[in-house]
Amino acid sequence: MKITDIVPKRKKLSAVYIDGEFAMKLDTETIIASPYSVGSEITDEQLKELIEQSDEKRAKEKALWLISYRDHSKRELETKISKTSDRETARKAVERMEELGLVNDEKYARRYAEELINVKHLSARGVKYKLNEKGIDRELTEQILEELDPDPREHIEILIERKYKTAINDEKGRRRAVAALQRMGYSWNDINAVLAEYTEEFE
Repeated sequence: MKITDIVPKRKKLSAVYIDGEFAMKLDTETIIASPYSVGSEITDEQLKELIEQSDEKRAKEKALWLISYRDHSKRELETKISKTSDRETARKAVERMEELGLVNDEKYARRYAEELINVKHLSARGVKYKLNEKGIDRELTEQILEELDPDPREHIEILIERKYKTAINDEKGRRRAVAALQRMGYSWNDINAVLAEYTEEFE
């Protein structure tokens, strides 16, 4: 096979033509760094290797772009990269980010848990669910929650003061408030104990 043309395209890609026909788009920098150019002969094995190098470079670039906007867990980052790369290439890219210290599940989990508790006032149960979604190890989650030791009744009171103080004056409003707090993972006992401080009529 012979590379008959290489045409630069958008998004740092170049169209590669083999034997006069369009074959694929590859990362432009990968092609430039390779020993191949227009007129070069290339075998199937060499082409496969070039494609893999291109895919790996683009996966790493996407990883860097994603984490430049915000922190990601390893699983979250791999899932996003795998939308445009195969799963193995995505995994390698995430591993490289981890080696560079740009991805760290423990640091990510601590920051995220603190935000969920102190800003969104989510329950410990709700935090466990959210961290599990991000692929955080269960033991690490338990350790972080043990260290943070959020007081459920304190956070329920904050939420009531912010969102439900007026609503709990009537039965319908109380029911809505209870349902919302339960969806956040708070137990009936804790919710009831806090609401009892606001009204003796609530049972």
